[in-house]
Amino acid sequence: MLADDEILKIDGLKTYFSAGSRDIKAIDGVNLTVKRGETLAVVGESGSGKSVTSLSVMRLIPTPPGRIAGGQILFRQRSGEVVDLATLPIDRMRAIRGREISMIFQEPMSSLNPVFTVGDQIAEAVMLHEGKSKSDAFAVAKQMLELVEIPEAGRRVHEYPHQMSGGMRQRVMIALALACRPSLLIADEPTTALDVTIQAQILDLMRKLQRELGMSVLFITHNLGVVAEVAHRVAVMYAGRVVEEGESKALFARPSHPYTRGLLACVPRLDRRQPRNRRGRLPAIPGSIPNALDLPPGCAFAPRCELAVDSCTAGLPGLDPVGSDHQVRCYRWQEVA
Repeated sequence: MLADDEILKIDGLKTYFSAGSRDIKAIDGVNLTVKRGETLAVVGESGSGKSVTSLSVMRLIPTPPGRIAGGQILFRQRSGEVVDLATLPIDRMRAIRGREISMIFQEPMSSLNPVFTVGDQIAEAVMLHEGKSKSDAFAVAKQMLELVEIPEAGRRVHEYPHQMSGGMRQRVMIALALACRPSLLIADEPTTALDVTIQAQILDLMRKLQRELGMSVLFITHNLGVVAEVAHRVAVMYAGRVVEEGESKALFARPSHPYTRGLLACVPRLDRRQPRNRRGRLPAIPGSIPNALDLPPGCAFAPRCELAVDSCTAGLPGLDPVGSDHQVRCYRWQEVA
């Protein structure tokens, strides 16, 4: 069940994709919790399972070949009713998508429909979920463009996506996602395709809107610099599992999993404490995420970990508590922390 301060609880989620007679275990037993008004950042390399987790919450996994093979996705609706999104009938799920849970996708140009104006696309969501007339919905669309600080919103509402810059398209995606004032916003790499200046503006805008609307945010990213700015708590994923989770400041101050420490070591810093290898270059984690069809036994990170011992491949480690709101999935974290 959900605690009073929780809005989303992912419990033992398993999302598999069929590959002939075998299953690709894209998500294999993920546990995550999002509290009211907080931002939970999910980080990891490409292929770690971040986006599949978010698509599972939205029930947007293509079926077949994908399916939710186990676990629960508990969500508290505005009415107070708690539902399991993993088993909810699809018609009820459609009523929740866009209204109570919205999503900002990675690339706005491929997510926005090129043959409709941005105003039409925002208004459509408002008419569908709130039953407003087209004129009233268009007025809401204009208000949303003003809310996300697009200049000349009265003119821009009639423009097509290709007539806007990348930063403006991303603002339109945010306006579309927030048009029905959702309780939970899922942001999947919302700043990846933007330059640093626009990225900072989008992050500032999202923080401002979160405070004004009081919503919770599930923020998917591989950028730890972004995480430090926006997240209250952080979950680090690797090969379809959460390997470390904790309050943002605590995790950055005391990263306990070798994978988390490796990710942090790769982040460029301006001070002289930046770790470097013998050639003066930034360190890198050797190898790559294993094939989900052929995961190694035990800890999936062991083949890339310089601290791995025989016990690391003997069995999957559990999540051990590091602090009051910090846990790690590693046999040796106490020896090297």
